[in-house]
Amino acid sequence: MSVKLEGMPTNITTADSFTGKKVIDREGIEYGKVKHIHINQETLLVSGVTIHQGFNKDYFLAEDYIDKFTEETLLLSRPPVRTGIPVVDIDRHKIGKVKRIHRNPDTNELESIEISDGLMHSKILSKSEIWGIGEKVILGMTKEEYKKLE
Repeated sequence: MSVKLEGMPTNITTADSFTGKKVIDREGIEYGKVKHIHINQETLLVSGVTIHQGFNKDYFLAEDYIDKFTEETLLLSRPPVRTGIPVVDIDRHKIGKVKRIHRNPDTNELESIEISDGLMHSKILSKSEIWGIGEKVILGMTKEEYKKLE
């Protein structure tokens, strides 16, 4: 628990007080708990958070995903794409799982995802092929259209 120091402004708190808070989006989907707060060494601003989702399932979310912190939660402005979550077609038929996430190295913006749809088979789709993100990634195509992709 953080200690309030004399003369400390009311809207300032320690980074320690954020760890362990639940992470949820606007739909109420829970994504894990805050493990670390990342601070930009030059600007001293929050650059993102590490989310712990269970056994060896940590991932980074940049500051543009953060809407606000409350007493108990970190509220996200939009849902994140994570590895290991199911991928379905527009009619909710199972296609596979997110194997890898490809981001722009300069902006950290999502560019494409690699979908594992079998033991040794995967395909890379651009972010424009994603219709929705939540507990699953929903593609903007049918399973048959997905199978025809190179």
